[in-house]
Amino acid sequence: MSELKNLPNVGKVLEEHLLAVGIETPQQLKETGAQKAFLLIRMQRDPGACLNMLYGLQGAILGVPDTHLSEETKTTLKQFFKTLSNDSLLHPTNAVH
Repeated sequence: MSELKNLPNVGKVLEEHLLAVGIETPQQLKETGAQKAFLLIRMQRDPGACLNMLYGLQGAILGVPDTHLSEETKTTLKQFFKTLSNDSLLHPTNAVH
């Protein structure tokens, strides 16, 4: 078990995904950011990763359950999620701002 497991919203599956993409600590997750971590997971582990996983990553970074994210944060993440396409998965630098 890693330190990631102690973060809100990080269960066994998300922890495994994060470790597999090279994110091993809460600090690395913060430095990477939710959007980039999500893209890494989609590209390398789970092409069908959903919006709820993105919310969970952001909540983990902020130290809150994903249900406590502000509406503004959820809207921003939802807009990011909607921009994802097969092309952005192949060229992630085009999708991360």
